[in-house]
Amino acid sequence: MAKHFLGDTGVLLGRSLRHITRSPDTIITTAIMPIAMMLMFVYVFGGAIDTGSDSYVQYMLPGILLITVASGISYTAFRLFLDMKGGIFERFQSMPIARSSVLWAHVVTSLVANLISLVVVLLVALLMGFRTSAGVAQWLAVAGILFLFTLALTWLAVIPGLTAKSVDGASAFSYPLIFLPFLSSAFVPTDTMPGPVRAFAENQPVTSIVNTIRGLFTEQPVGTDIWIALAWCVGILIVAYVLATITYRRRIS
Repeated sequence: MAKHFLGDTGVLLGRSLRHITRSPDTIITTAIMPIAMMLMFVYVFGGAIDTGSDSYVQYMLPGILLITVASGISYTAFRLFLDMKGGIFERFQSMPIARSSVLWAHVVTSLVANLISLVVVLLVALLMGFRTSAGVAQWLAVAGILFLFTLALTWLAVIPGLTAKSVDGASAFSYPLIFLPFLSSAFVPTDTMPGPVRAFAENQPVTSIVNTIRGLFTEQPVGTDIWIALAWCVGILIVAYVLATITYRRRIS
């Protein structure tokens, strides 16, 4: 059964990846917006923002990486919506394939596409002066957190991809996720914010994830932030996975 599932997922993954290679504007568009934000914040606003860091790109890169993921997963919902409306799912259900492989192929495609976008954004940040003394262990920890964050948001994207009534509705859910880093420690320290905004910023998932990645890049103690970040990622992943699979079963039943 597991071999059957893995084989079917691999075949469908190849199909999804071929669609991306034929439409590279998907990854380009996903990476362009975060890069444009990074350029604007560093070269336009960076000199006016006091973060206590020698280089503003060092400070804000973790937030830009999360925005890259948030903008990228909108394409997961978009691709799922097109498959649902195009009747591809019904065609797959008539074939002797593992039903869950259809969803997992889209999820793995999202992970691959977001990985490419993150690497592109990181390379641009290096050209802009980002430097880190982080060792292999710290880089692996950053990669692990970004992987969990991407996986959690991808399963979250599956839900509107299966239930949306229009193309715009399928991808619009990502807009609040893109906006969330602006109400966190991603671009300015939270202690400079007004009371209610600061309370929200310090108790939402992006702040703990950003603080953890920033601490790992600078080899500073991350304290409890890493456990809070992992708890948020795993919690969102579990809830999103359960709701997505229930929604999928209802749609194909």
